[in-house]
Amino acid sequence: MEQIPDYAHSVGERLNLLVEAGKLQADNAQMAVADALDAILSDLRTVHVSNKSSALGWLFAKKRKPANKINGLYVYGQVGRGKTMLMDMFFELAPIQKKRRAHFHEFMADVHERIFKHRQKLKNGETKQADPVPPVAQALRDEAMLLCFDEFTVTDIADAMILSRLFTELFSLGCVLVATSNVEPDNLYPDGLNRGLFVPFIGLLKENVRVMSLDARTDYRLEKTRRLPVFCQPLNAQADAAIEEAWSVVTEGKPVMVEEIPMKGRSIRVPAAAAGAARFTFSDLCEKPLGASDFLAIAERYDTVFVEHIPFMGPQNRNETKRFIILIDALYDHGVRLFASAAAEPEKLLTEKRGTEGFEFDRTASRLFEMQSEDYIAQYVRKAG
Repeated sequence: MEQIPDYAHSVGERLNLLVEAGKLQADNAQMAVADALDAILSDLRTVHVSNKSSALGWLFAKKRKPANKINGLYVYGQVGRGKTMLMDMFFELAPIQKKRRAHFHEFMADVHERIFKHRQKLKNGETKQADPVPPVAQALRDEAMLLCFDEFTVTDIADAMILSRLFTELFSLGCVLVATSNVEPDNLYPDGLNRGLFVPFIGLLKENVRVMSLDARTDYRLEKTRRLPVFCQPLNAQADAAIEEAWSVVTEGKPVMVEEIPMKGRSIRVPAAAAGAARFTFSDLCEKPLGASDFLAIAERYDTVFVEHIPFMGPQNRNETKRFIILIDALYDHGVRLFASAAAEPEKLLTEKRGTEGFEFDRTASRLFEMQSEDYIAQYVRKAG
């Protein structure tokens, strides 16, 4: 196990270091969650040492229900209260190799893909196991004992119908769940189709995690970005520098990666993603054959989107204009925070206003102005909430 420095041995200590450095204000609600996460870290360290004490411990651990069950944690509260920050600290400190941190939708897409492949094996006579859930759960547990989901939410009926069975298996195999959400467990999948079939999962969740509310008094992300320019124009070196600064502040030095969003046999390429933010150029989104479902997938996955180098749009690029209108609608409807650089102010980007397209762009311009307002930024919500 990698040695953890004494000064950063716990989430609570890391939180205190940030307070001492003046990067955060002391907050009792955050510290209470940090203490709960540190208790899980302690349990994980105990299990880690116990497993290493026997060369065959890992083998038998797969075949029996763990004697010392570790309860996880479910933290809910409004956006910007520090849930993700605490999750990041916890995940980094978790003293086990088999751990996974993922967007919940990405995790469930993986689950459905594994179930599909198992059913194909059954069809081809490669397995006699008719129920795909137990072997899929076992494979997931073999890969990760600790599962961390930021902004846990349930909106898809296919996910809702399988969660109780899946997590019954995962919890019985010793998986530990740590999740953050905008809503308490009882409000997951509200008014969803066949919600009665989902309700047992809520009870199962409460049996296996501690539920805590995080209602810290300060929206830290809003404080950090309040003075950042959200819509930079015209397109010049100054606008590029402003966007670069905003990206640096929003991503907080987290690793930036290229990501792929699966879309039924294809994928949407995200050139840069970190800390719940995605960065694109206008060309990435509007000069490629993307549609409403693609933009909705982006809006559901990221709470902050950067769109750079938005040009003037005219009759010669109607397709690009239409995609831009649909893109802004998707981001606005999901409360996504937008940082953009453009050739001009929103109302001047469309060079010729004709018919329905001109009317729709008026709405787009209006939304772009509203998305720059402090009121919009203060109440933006993550797509998953």
